[in-house]
Amino acid sequence: MHPDWLIPDWHARGVGAVMTTRRGGFSAEPFDSMNLRQGIGDNEKSVQSNLRLLAEAVGRTPVYLNQVHGAKVVRLTAMDAVPGAIVREADASVTTERGIACAVQVADCLPVLFAAPGAVGAAHAGWRGLASGVVEATLQAVCEAAGCQPAQVHTWLGACIGPKSFEVGADVLQAFGANPSAPTTYFKPHAPGKWLADLPGLARARLEQAGAGVEGGRWDTFLEANRFFSFRRDKTTGRMAALVWLT
Repeated sequence: MHPDWLIPDWHARGVGAVMTTRRGGFSAEPFDSMNLRQGIGDNEKSVQSNLRLLAEAVGRTPVYLNQVHGAKVVRLTAMDAVPGAIVREADASVTTERGIACAVQVADCLPVLFAAPGAVGAAHAGWRGLASGVVEATLQAVCEAAGCQPAQVHTWLGACIGPKSFEVGADVLQAFGANPSAPTTYFKPHAPGKWLADLPGLARARLEQAGAGVEGGRWDTFLEANRFFSFRRDKTTGRMAALVWLT
């Protein structure tokens, strides 16, 4: 593992997990250097080198998704273990198999990792997916796969755009059932018709309400330009990945 990458501070036994940063790879500017997304203008050989480096670091085959900002969760098996390929359209995955890693790619959206006895999961939670229930759906899928209760599930919030940086309009408040005329803990007035949204706070509240323990969620991709990719800040930028697997 590169020393700059994030390691969850949970106490989940039999589980490995990591979130990459923009450091440690082969890509040149503006994708420097650990870009893991193909088809966005980066040199494809550099991306493939980065993908191989990450797979070697985790010792498993990462299974990437075609993410569509929804709430669909898929169950991964060894049949999905195609190195470097995007094999399923969904925004979250779970598995009970040890040869693969659940993976999501992000550059401002919130990655959420899940660990339970015998099952793990990963969710890509932008505001649309979060409002649609992707973290609750992933928690339920992990519980079903592990045969456990939410209280037995560890969750970890990775790096995303933070509450000091995520400016949104009234449509986002309405998606979460918040009244624009009555600001809440997670939406602070910022400018006329604009609010600052607390994406990790919203996810934490939903997970805790569902009964799961929550760690992480203290980084801001927008503010930490030397460490994280941010689509909102840079537009043309790379993608990081958060992965979780059974050891």
